Amino acid sequence: MDYYVFLLLSSVWYIIPAYIANAMACVFGGGTPLDGGKNFVDGRRLIGNGVTIKGTISGITCGVIGSILQYFVGNYFNIDWMMFLNVGLMQYIILGLLLSSGALFGDMFGSFVKRRFNISQGGSAPLWDQLTFIVFALIFGYFYIPASLNMAILLILLSPIVHLISNIIAYKLGIKKVWW
Repeated sequence: MDYYVFLLLSSVWYIIPAYIANAMACVFGGGTPLDGGKNFVDGRRLIGNGVTIKGTISGITCGVIGSILQYFVGNYFNIDWMMFLNVGLMQYIILGLLLSSGALFGDMFGSFVKRRFNISQGGSAPLWDQLTFIVFALIFGYFYIPASLNMAILLILLSPIVHLISNIIAYKLGIKKVWW
């Protein structure tokens, strides 16, 4: 198989739990904000209403379920792009938990920083919104099963495009109020 095709497929396969967690936090979110409505020392909200307890738990849960499905689908169809690592089900679950948690922590961090710059919930911060979740997912995953440097670079370049496309779809479905 061509190296670049393998790099693309293995990179996307690796990060699927983070993408799932990020999307499902939005789909199943709502309810009590994770920051409990508290303000930071600057008087602005800590994170905001967009990051909720329900969305965080749902996102991580869906990301882990996605990693379990990856394991079985990959084994059944012999398409496991991480098979060279000899990764078993428990490793998929742990990696899925780390990638999902990292993605949502990155989203929370992004919201925290946006509040410091007085950017309202749903307000645009080009590239910041698209990259914080993927960078933190890669950092969390790094300590267990790291993506290669080439995979990380590709995912950082690819994720803003994937994020934009998924936001447009979520907007058209009425899940998000803004498409950016």
